[in-house]
Amino acid sequence: MNNTKPALKHWGTIEGQDIYLYHLQNANGIGVDITNFGASVTAITTPDKEGNFTDIAFGYDNLQGYINDNHYIGAIVGRYANRIAGGLVELDGKFHQLTVKPGGYHHHGGAIGFNKKVWKPTFIMNNGSPSVKMEYLSPDGEEGFPGNLLVTVTYTLNDQDQLIVDLSAKTDKTTLLNLTQHTYFNLAGHASGNILEHELMMPLNSYLPVTKSQVPHGEIAPVNGTPFDFKTPKAIGKDIDAGDEQLILSDGYDHSWVIKGENSDELTLAAQVTEAGSGRVLTVYTTEPAVHLYPGNALDGAVGKDGAIYTRRSGFCLETQQYPDSPNQPHFPNTVLREGEIFKSKTIFEFGISK
Repeated sequence: MNNTKPALKHWGTIEGQDIYLYHLQNANGIGVDITNFGASVTAITTPDKEGNFTDIAFGYDNLQGYINDNHYIGAIVGRYANRIAGGLVELDGKFHQLTVKPGGYHHHGGAIGFNKKVWKPTFIMNNGSPSVKMEYLSPDGEEGFPGNLLVTVTYTLNDQDQLIVDLSAKTDKTTLLNLTQHTYFNLAGHASGNILEHELMMPLNSYLPVTKSQVPHGEIAPVNGTPFDFKTPKAIGKDIDAGDEQLILSDGYDHSWVIKGENSDELTLAAQVTEAGSGRVLTVYTTEPAVHLYPGNALDGAVGKDGAIYTRRSGFCLETQQYPDSPNQPHFPNTVLREGEIFKSKTIFEFGISK
């Protein structure tokens, strides 16, 4: 059992609010750093097959990097992650216009999403492992969303080499909710260049095709016979530039795969990624109904930790979440949260070595 209390470092202030950097470490030496700005994971240090520890998560050296960031690096994204076409939603007979991008869709929580908010942190013990719990109260009307929404994320690092992300939320008015964790991984090391040779397995039978605005058009399409079939492990880059219409529309993979057709508390295997050179394996389990693969198509050379340059396709995200555009797609799982209800979600990032 790991009873080490998370280390604490004062990282700066924003408008008089203190920003901290926390360090979780387990009995096997794996470390995870987290800041309460954006409830962001800033580093994940794991061993390779030779026992050498390397940071495999994108991040910045200082707080200013996160203030300037426009790639959602490491952050919790909300109130509604991914896209909603038009941004006009009806809840209980009332219409609400959400903040939209120039393309005419709501994206990743709006102009100033949860990734740019200061969260309230506390230490807790979670099943015998030290954790950092963070809360953010999103006020009624923020980015167009109704309801005062209290969101909690708890990060726990256990001795089974699992980073557990527990999300919960409650509201005082009917609202919409779709949260995700947006860490970029490179299992060879965060500064190791492109991830196209990383081998990905997703035991999932269908995905959500998108329009030119990268919003799902409503079809739930089978992956069989398409570049979206990862049921058998293959390199992320094997088909990423194939002449498939969906890949052309999105400049590569930037799609959600269906894990299940309705909301439930059941943990399900979403994905497993292996990097042959280091032997590192990342396995993702979640209660969410979808997982969105984003292999960093739009990364543009941001300067990260230790001077690392995060170029196109040098990191990947596996964003466990609801189906995008659910408010406009009645056959998608429901993303409405009502007063008196409690939203809960769990995602596990498990770190290992290939056999």
